[in-house]
Formats: sequence, C-alpha cells, structure tokens
Amino acid sequence: MDALCGSGELGSKFWDSNLSVHTENPDLTPCFQNSLLAWVPCIYLWVALPCYLLYLRHHCRGYIILSHLSKLKMVLGVLLWCVSWADLFYSFHGLVHGRAPAPVFFVTPLVVGVTMLLATLLIQYERLQGVQSSGVLIIFWFLCVVCAIVPFRSKILLAKAEGEISDPFRFTTFYIHFALVLSALILACFREKPPFFSAKNVDPNPYPETSAGFLSRLFFWWFTNILIRFISNPMAPSWWGFLVAGLMFLCSMMQSLILQHYYHYIFVTGVKFRTGIMGVIYRKALVITNSVKRASTVGEIVNLMSVDAQRFMDLAPFLNLLWSAPLQIILAIYFLWQNLGPSVLAGVAFMVLLIPLNGAVAVKMRAFQVKQMKLKDSRIKLMSEILNGIKVLKLYAWEPSFLKQVEGIRQGELQLLRTAAYLHTTTTFTWMCSPFLVTLITLWVYVYVDPNNVLDAEKAFVSVSLFNILRLPLNMLPQLISNLTQASVSLKRIQQFLSQEELDPQSVERKTISPGYAITIHSGTFTWAQDLPPTLHSLDIQVPKGALVAVVGPVGCGKSSLVSALLGEMEKLEGKVHMKGSVAYVPQQAWIQNCTLQENVLFGKALNPKRYQQTLEACALLADLEMLPGGDQTEIGEKGINLSGGQRQRVSLARAVYSDADIFLLDDPLSAVDSHVAKHIFDHVIGPEGVLAGKTRVLVTHGISFLPQTDFIIVLADGQVSEMGPYPALLQRNGSFANFLCNYAPDEDQGHLEDSWTALEGAEDKEALLIEDTLSNHTDLTDNDPVTYVVQKQFMRQLSALSSDGEGQGRPVPRRHLGPSEKVQVTEAKADGALTQEEKAAIGTVELSVFWDYAKAVGLCTTLAICLLYVGQSAAAIGANVWLSAWTNDAMADSRQNNTSLRLGVYAALGILQGFLVMLAAMAMAAGGIQAARVLHQALLHNKIRSPQSFFDTTPSGRILNCFSKDIYVVDEVLAPVILMLLNSFFNAISTLVVIMASTPLFTVVILPLAVLYTLVQRFYAATSRQLKRLESVSRSPIYSHFSETVTGASVIRAYNRSRDFEIISDTKVDANQRSCYPYIISNRWLSIGVEFVGNCVVLFAALFAVIGRSSLNPGLVGLSVSYSLQVTFALNWMIRMMSDLESNIVAVERVKEYSKTETEAPWVVEGSRPPEGWPPRGEVEFRNYSVRYRPGLDLVLRDLSLHVHGGEKVGIVGRTGAGKSSMTLCLFRILEAAKGEIRIDGLNVADIGLHDLRSQLTIIPQDPILFSGTLRMNLDPFGSYSEEDIWWALELSHLHTFVSSQPAGLDFQCSEGGENLSVGQRQLVCLARALLRKSRILVLDEATAAIDLETDNLIQATIRTQFDTCTVLTIAHRLNTIMDYTRVLVLDKGVVAEFDSPANLIAARGIFYGMARDAGLA
Repeated sequence: MDALCGSGELGSKFWDSNLSVHTENPDLTPCFQNSLLAWVPCIYLWVALPCYLLYLRHHCRGYIILSHLSKLKMVLGVLLWCVSWADLFYSFHGLVHGRAPAPVFFVTPLVVGVTMLLATLLIQYERLQGVQSSGVLIIFWFLCVVCAIVPFRSKILLAKAEGEISDPFRFTTFYIHFALVLSALILACFREKPPFFSAKNVDPNPYPETSAGFLSRLFFWWFTNILIRFISNPMAPSWWGFLVAGLMFLCSMMQSLILQHYYHYIFVTGVKFRTGIMGVIYRKALVITNSVKRASTVGEIVNLMSVDAQRFMDLAPFLNLLWSAPLQIILAIYFLWQNLGPSVLAGVAFMVLLIPLNGAVAVKMRAFQVKQMKLKDSRIKLMSEILNGIKVLKLYAWEPSFLKQVEGIRQGELQLLRTAAYLHTTTTFTWMCSPFLVTLITLWVYVYVDPNNVLDAEKAFVSVSLFNILRLPLNMLPQLISNLTQASVSLKRIQQFLSQEELDPQSVERKTISPGYAITIHSGTFTWAQDLPPTLHSLDIQVPKGALVAVVGPVGCGKSSLVSALLGEMEKLEGKVHMKGSVAYVPQQAWIQNCTLQENVLFGKALNPKRYQQTLEACALLADLEMLPGGDQTEIGEKGINLSGGQRQRVSLARAVYSDADIFLLDDPLSAVDSHVAKHIFDHVIGPEGVLAGKTRVLVTHGISFLPQTDFIIVLADGQVSEMGPYPALLQRNGSFANFLCNYAPDEDQGHLEDSWTALEGAEDKEALLIEDTLSNHTDLTDNDPVTYVVQKQFMRQLSALSSDGEGQGRPVPRRHLGPSEKVQVTEAKADGALTQEEKAAIGTVELSVFWDYAKAVGLCTTLAICLLYVGQSAAAIGANVWLSAWTNDAMADSRQNNTSLRLGVYAALGILQGFLVMLAAMAMAAGGIQAARVLHQALLHNKIRSPQSFFDTTPSGRILNCFSKDIYVVDEVLAPVILMLLNSFFNAISTLVVIMASTPLFTVVILPLAVLYTLVQRFYAATSRQLKRLESVSRSPIYSHFSETVTGASVIRAYNRSRDFEIISDTKVDANQRSCYPYIISNRWLSIGVEFVGNCVVLFAALFAVIGRSSLNPGLVGLSVSYSLQVTFALNWMIRMMSDLESNIVAVERVKEYSKTETEAPWVVEGSRPPEGWPPRGEVEFRNYSVRYRPGLDLVLRDLSLHVHGGEKVGIVGRTGAGKSSMTLCLFRILEAAKGEIRIDGLNVADIGLHDLRSQLTIIPQDPILFSGTLRMNLDPFGSYSEEDIWWALELSHLHTFVSSQPAGLDFQCSEGGENLSVGQRQLVCLARALLRKSRILVLDEATAAIDLETDNLIQATIRTQFDTCTVLTIAHRLNTIMDYTRVLVLDKGVVAEFDSPANLIAARGIFYGMARDAGLA
C-alpha cells in the first residue's frame, strides 16, 4: 500500500498510529484517505452488483416513466463521473509537465469514475425494471458520504494549519464531489412513482410495503403513516469516552435494525407455516373416509386447524435459537475467558449441569401437554354435543348430568395445568438464579484461586454485562424447549390426521359403462370401515339411462348406504361400480349452507333466470319465498335454522334440479314434507311428467303411493337385493314386497288419491296446501348412514317453532341477534334478509373493569402478594449490584482485597433471595391463574347451560365453541405467564432507571423527554395492536365455521364435484384473516424500532454523562450505571410488548365474562314452591287465555288459546305451517314463556314451579332423535336412577332388545357422536325407550314418526297405545292415519283454536280437518 502512495508530496505511509490513535486530535494519513477510504463504496457496489442484477431480472414490475427525479439523479451521476475524470486528467497533466503524482492519483479517480458511471447506468436499469426505491444505491451513496467525511475534516484542518491550500485543484474537486454525493444520497431517499402500464399492479387492495421507499422499509416508517392514519482512565483523551459512547449507540442501533428485520421475516414465515398447514388440513378433510370421520369429531378436526396450526406459527421465531443461542453462549464465554481467565470454567460447568435438569423437566412437561390436549379435546367434544342437543337436554331436564361430566373433565384438566405450572415455577427459579449463580461462582473462584486476583470495576462490570448477554439465550432456551415440545405434539397430531385413509377416487368408474346404462354394480360388497362387517353385499344392479328407480326396504336395510356406495363414499371390498355422467345428490338430511337461499340453490353455478324460476316452481318454493323476509335473498342461518324441515329438503332438491346433472341420487327427499307437497314434488320434479323426466333418477323412499309410477323397484333387505323389477311384476310374485304392500297400503286405491287431488278447487287452495308443508325439522335419516347424518352433529338448534310458525302469513322470520352485549333494534332487523349478524369487533381500550374482574378471579390478596414479591426481588437485585460496585471500589484502596468472604457472602445471599422471591411470585401467580381459570370457566359453563333456547337459536354454535376453546385456552395458559413477564420487565425497567439516576444524577435531565417519546410510541402501538388483534379474532371465526360446515357437507360437496371451489373459498377466508394478522406483526416491528431507539438513547446518555462527570464519579458506580443501561432496551421493549399482549389477551376474559352474563331461563327448582310428590296424578292439561311470542318485539304465535284436555285423553294436534303446533308443545315445557295467560297441569300453574320440577314430570319424543356419545345406558338413563331390569324392559317394548343383546357390550354399547352408528330409525326407537323409562302421566309426540318406515311406525304406535293407555298423549300429527282413533283432534290456525272435537265429528262437520283427511285419502 505504501508503494501505491509513492514518495514525494504525499509521504509514503499508509498507517501511522501516532497520527490516528495516540493523540488528542486523531486523523488518518492522506494515503489511507485517498486509497482504501475512497475505494470502500466502490468495492461494495461491484460486489453487490451480480446478485442485484440477477434479482432485478426476475422481479420486473414494469417500467417507470422518466421523471424529474430520475433526470436529476442521472445528471448528478454524470457530474460525479466528470469530476473523477477531471481528477484523472489533472494527474496526467502533472505527469506531462514533469510532476510525477503517486500511482494512487491515477488508480482512485479511475476506479471512482467507472463506479460512478456504473451507478448512473444502474439508476436507469432500475427505472426500467420498476424499482421505486433502491436499497443498494442508498447504501452506496451513504458509504460515499461517510467515507468522505474524514477527508472533508482533514483538508480543512490542514489548510488552517498551513495557512494556505497546497493543492487548490484537488481541494476544489473534492468538495464538489462531496456536495454531489450528498445530494445523490438525499435524492436516493425519495421514491419514484409507481411503474406505468404494469398489469401486475392492478390490485384493489395494494400492499403498502411494496410501494414504500427503502429507508421507510428499513425503519418500518411506512407503518407509521398507517398508524397516524389509524389514530388519531484519567489520562485518556476525553474524545475516547465520547467515541465509545457514540459507538455503543451505533452498535445498539445496528443491532436493533438487523434484529427487527430478522424478526419481520421470521414472523412472516410463521404466518406462511400456519396458512400452509390450515390449507392442507382443509384439503384432507374433504377426502377422508367415513371411518376416519367417525373416529375424529368435527371439534377435533377444527382443533387441528385452530390450535395446532397456531403452535407452528408460535414456534417460528424461536427456531433460529437452536444454533444462535449456543453461538451467543460461546462468544460470551470467550470474552469472559479473556477477562477472568480459567475461573470462568467454574461458571460454565454449573451451566452445563443445568442442561440435564431442564431436559428432565421438559420431558415431564411434554407428557403433561399430551394428557392435557386429550382432556381439552374431550371437553370441547362434549361441549359441542351439548350445544347440538341443548334442546333435548332442556326437554328431558338432563342438564345437571352433563354439567357434571364437563366439570369432571375440567377438574382433571386444571389438575394437570396446576402441576405443570408448579413445575414451570421451579424452572423459572433455576433460570432466574442461574446467570446470577454463574457470576457468583466465577467471581468466587477468580478471587480465591489467586490472592493477587483483584476484582476491579472493569473486570466486575464487563463480566456482569457479558453474563447478562449470556442470560438471554439461557432464558430463551426453556421457552424454545416448551415450544418445541408443544409443536412436536401438534406435529404428531397433524401427521396422524394427514396420514389417515382417504376415499378412493377410483372406486366408482366414471369413464366407461355398458352401452344404454347409466349405473351398473357388479357383485359389489361395501363397508363403512375396514374393521366393520360389510353393510351391503353381493349387489348386482343395472340402471338404464333415463330410468326412474325406487329403492325400498325396512329401516337399517342399507338404502342410504346404497346411494353412498354409488357416490364412492363407502369402502369397496369387491366388485365394480360404473356410473357415467354428472351427479346431483339430495341427502336424506338436507345440508344447507349459511348463505342466501339463492346461493344455496345455484351452488356455484351461474344464474340462468328462466331455469332458476322453473326450478323454484317445480320444488314448490315460490310460496315460501313470499313468506321469507328477503325473498330468495334471505340469508339462511347455520344449518338452515330459519327454514322448516320441509323447506330445507326442498331447497336441497332445488339445488339438484338446478344443477341439471345426468344422474340424480335422491335419498328420501319426500319424507320431510306433507303428503300433498310430496305429491306435488313427485309430479313436477321426480315423476314421469316432472322436470327431471328423461334423466336417470334413483329414489330412496318410504312412500308407497309413488311406486306404481316408477320404471322399476329395488327391494333391499339386510344389505342385499331381495327383489328387483317393475311394480306389477313384483306384485304378482307375491314375495316380501307384495306382503309389505298389502299390509301398509291405504285401503283406497291410487286412483282415489288422484281424484281427491283434482277435486281441490281453485289455485289459491292449491297454493295454501303447498304452504302447508309440515313445519318440522325432521332429521329423517334412515339407514345406517354416517355421512349425511354428520349434519346433525353441529347444532340442531332450531326450535321447530322458530323455523316454522314464525314464517306464517308473511311475517318475517325472527332474526338472529348479535352477541350478548350488542342490542339490535328489531325494526332494523326486519329491513332485509340478513339473519346471522356478523360478529362485531369491540372498539377502544379494554375497560379497567375487565382487569379488575380478572384480579378478583385470581384473588385480591394473591394479586397484592405477587406485586410485593416483585418489589422485593427488584430491591434485592439492585442491592446485589450496588454491593458489587462497592466491592470493586475496595480494590482502589490497595492492590489486595481483604474482606473477600464477607463481600462474597452478602452478594450470594442477595442473589439467592432474588431468585427465591421470583419463584414465590411465580407460584402465587400459578395458583391464582388456575383459580381464575376455574372460576371463569365455571361461570361461563353454568350460564350457557342455563341460557334460554332462543339464545342458541340466534348465536352460531361456532361462536360459543370458540369461547369455550380459544378464549378458555388463553385464560388457562396464556394470561398468567404474560402477567409474570410484564411484572418482570416493569420492575426491571424501574430498577434500571433508579440505578442510573442514583449513580449519575445528571441523567434526570433527559428522563422527561425520553419518557414522553416512549409514551407516544406506546400509545400509538397499544391502540393499533389491540384493534388489529380484535379484527384478527373476528376474521378467524368464519374460517372455522366454514370448515365445520364443509366437514359436515363433505359428501354433498364431493357429489357435485365442488371440492376445488370450496378450497378456494376457505383460502379466501384465511387470506382475509391474514390481512389483519400481517399488520399486527408489522406493528410489533414498528414498535421495537421506536422503543429500542429510546432504549439506545438511555445507553448513550448514561455513557455520555459518565464521561462528562468522570472526575466526580467512582468507576464502580459508572460500571453499574452503564451495565444496567445496556439492559434497559430489552426491558422497555418487552414491557410494551407484554402490556399490549396482556391487553389483547385480556379480551378473552372480556368475552368469557360477556357470555357468562347473558340472560338465563327461570330457576330449575323453586324451593318454596315445589309440586307435591307424585304430581301430576291425573295428567289434566289446561290452557287459559294463553298467548306467547318467541322474543320481545315479535308477533304473537299463539293468541288467547283456551282449551282443556282431560287426564288420559289422546289428542292429535294438526294445522298448517305456522299454525303454532310445535309452539304449543314448547310452551308446555316452558321452552317459551307466556306473554299472558297460564297453563295448568292438574290445577297447578306451571309458571310457579321450577323448570326441572316441571320438565322431569313430562315426557316428549322429540322430532330430532338426538343421542350423545357415550354408552347406550347413559343415553337412556344419564342419572343412573333406573335398574338394569327396567332398562331391558324398556328396550324390549321399544323393539331394540334384539339389536342391543346382539352387541358384545350390551347396554355399554358405545354410541358415537350424535348416535351415528345407529340408523335414524334406531335412534328414534331409543327416544321411545327413554319415554317408556320415564312413564310420566303426560306424553308429547312431536312428529316423531317422520323418519321411519311404515313397519317401525306401526310398532311405535302400538307401543304407545298399550304402554301409555292411561296417560295423556298429545301428538303433533305428521300422518293423519296415526291420529284417526284418538279421543279428540285439535286443529290450530294462525295461533288460535279452529276446531277441537273427535275425528268423526270433525269429518262430519266438513271443516279444515275434513279437507286434510280427504287429501290424505282418509275421508
């Protein structure tokens, strides 16, 4: 280098220590300035260029138009090139005139000139590639300016010293060069306009970061705009001290910038992880087999998506600690060795000993984690079932039994949590004490190994700072270990789910088929799961193109299974299935999406108004549309809550008709509708004259009257085809089919039905009959069909009343209200067809009352104790460090330290005390946290179990479940650690400031401005992050709602071949969630940059004031002050993070509290007013001027109803849709409370007694045969109050004895969720067995026979006639023939009694009942 600078005017030295270091006025040699310093920016640009050009080639965003800014940058670049060239020519000029300049004067201008030319060309190339702000060039210009500052100062100093300018030309060109590079740097900071003509930039919702400038990205300033928009040694020269202070500040700032960018990328990666996992789980859920679906409930699969995917996102930031933590530890130990020599090994040995201890704790924690997840799963599963069957629980008064079950699981869960929390506190203790103990052991060994080792300020505080650096990786390691264990548990669960069996897409051959046929099965054997016996065997079926085929047979013979086999939903054991053409499928239980009625019918197809109108007409939906508040734009609630069973079935049918497929698989679509509507649908849709005529139709049915019009009939028995052929042929054969028909066909022939239909006069009459589609929401599912039944899993939340009676006579359907806290004007709600109100995000700060609620739940004494313990810990920490500072000052007295033992002893005692206090605080917090979790969950559970039915009808189950899973998880596992960390960092920050102010009182001056800056950043951040967190949680619910909807309707989605569309819908919902998740991550980075700047200023000022006041301060105090200030950044940053974390997580407490305070129904037992023993003795029911409405503000459903039913009477209740039939039975059980009037049972006013006293004395066989997962015994007798003989007797009478005794487990036969492993018929029989066990004086039958074939129906009717002959029976009739022999029939019309007399008298009177009976061929 010296040679390059040559001899002569420059001198030949490249480096001179006397000039640069050992001086009051440091400078660099001219040679160094002209060579290396000038080349640094050039080297950077040339090294970065190849990678940057490659990047630009692959990231073209369209070109940017040539702007004034761009032209100005070009001009500056050209001028800089000219200045360098001028320098070069000046050197040549000197050479020509005999002055030989040093080689560096040729090399440097040449290198700089070429580099400037390159920079100018790069400006243009970036413009053409659409780069708005160039990071590479900003750094280049920045380096140019920084490297030019030294010669800038040197040249002025030299000119002053010599009194003249030695080389005026180069002096001038240098300052021109400096002015130009400074201007170039300033211009580079401005960003260009967006690229022109770029197709890639037409984004309706542009992402702010892409258009932000480089500096704005570097400091996350682009987020600031969004925020503002969103809210409102005594001999050493003193310059050494200032330089060190400046460098500390610079290093801290660099560390902050690099670290925040690292975090930015790693968190975004975490979000990508989560998104990917959610996508994969969603796609897998669409293809899993039914056996898998039966093994894992919807709740469990949703858990994978919500909890387990989140765990990966939480792990991402810690992953790099796997290598960076050991690296930090090694570096810190290396510097400690330099400082204290081999004695550092004692401390390291202690740290190594801690590793196996922590390993053992981690293993234990993982075991707890697995157990706790299992318990959590079973609790959520049970809650989901309770919410699904809440109406049944209320009707049977079974809530206490299920409450006990949930509380039992919760008890186990809290026990595990408590053990894990205490285990965690021991680790907290070791981690709190370990850095301190390491320091103590090291210093002890250092002082005792050699009496000459003196502990002075430099050694002590440099060591303390290094041990603090050591502390961070050591503190993060347990967090990493716990996150890794959680993630590995989650990974196993996800892995297990993803490796489950999938449906075989090849099981049904779709490409080829024998000519003339649409469907063929050759010796097909099918099962629902590999471990189950085959459900269907040796099937040989051929369906010609365009044929109408009926499938009939008794309950459980495999009719629905046959349809599922054709769809490829069952596992094929042998044989071949061919089916050519597109498929439309109407499941037995209509699957309705939560969207408008029109969207349900179109199901992703484009709207063709003519075909759409024709479809609605054929499916008899036009009359319903007139009744719905928003016509076909009415939003249908979750699972079709605001439609009656019949309407749901017709919408499902309309979806199939509109799809215009080639093959229609109709699984008993006529069972949910009244006979005349069934006839309309058969004639206009399915039958030979219907819109589907000419298409291939496979119809599963229980309706005998339609069979003569079918092309041929398949009769199934026990999973096999017993007979097959056209109707006349089967009748002649006199086989099982003929016997079946003779027994159950009505006496009148088919012709009579036809006549009675045509006899109805007037179009109005006809329409009225259509409206009369039964109100009920049947879950009419026959056969053992787990797929379609899944629908029932979530929520059969409909009150049949809400769904039907509320629709009558053009009244608007009662609408869902908002979450408990938000009141909606009913009048507003009537305005359009929206039903489910979107969950609103609360706005503004979380109220202090929420924190107070949580503190009360933890226990006020506990809360106070925790705070006091932390105060003590901080005092002990300051004490220990002040003591160390005093100890180091002893060293100044003489070269040896005498009272070493005392110093070490006190230091040790203070340190151990510190750890002990933290452990006590952590234990108190753990105990308090578990207590709060218990109290809050208990309040929530008790309130929800006692909420009135209307609450469940208007609140989506997903929302309530979200509260029980996500919010309770936060209360259980997140809040307590966050509060601990907040207290920790708060007291850390306070003690830091106390120490600095005590040691350098001057520091008080800057505290105020720094505090103001800190508060501003905190205010901005807290408001934003809180709101973003709320938005994020509100946008999360739809993901899970859609997911559970998808899992429920997977078979329909697959049948219509719409899996891909649904994947896209799910992805869109996840994207919407990311939209609030991403800014939340950025807000954290923005905060960190702001806070760390404040922290770095604290470091700077602490150091500066220490340098300024060094004459009056002792080195021990300076060391103490600076080593403390280095921790302050971390403490401040962590404090804000924890404050906002606490605020965003305390929202869970807010939600749990909100749901715990919703209105409850009347008390279960009223102590002063209990009915007498044996009540009701007779079973007399009397309604007196009784009126009722669903909710305040809605119309009356029953008006001034007065009637008297004598004990032991059998009364049938009939009426058109909306007449108030179901409402009447619900009033009897006080599911609906009276608006006026009263109901008396045996003279006792039911409103005066407790709900359980009333409900336990009545019996209902509801229309939804809901079973709960658990044993059959539990489903019949959850309180264990009946003997085994009683239960077998009930099973015998309900015709289930053979089935149950054939099961190996007998009464302990495990029912799956919703009773899926029983057919619907069997489930209905279980409900009958429940009624038989109760044997109360009053029995209510709510359309219980809709889902059952005639044979089972007859069995049930016979059982009721014999077993309940002395009881009062009220039946809502679905089939009129069941009530023709009743004592009296009550005809309701628009909520009032229209007719009430014996069936014979009513027929003679030729009123409404006569019309209905004539219609059904009974009059």
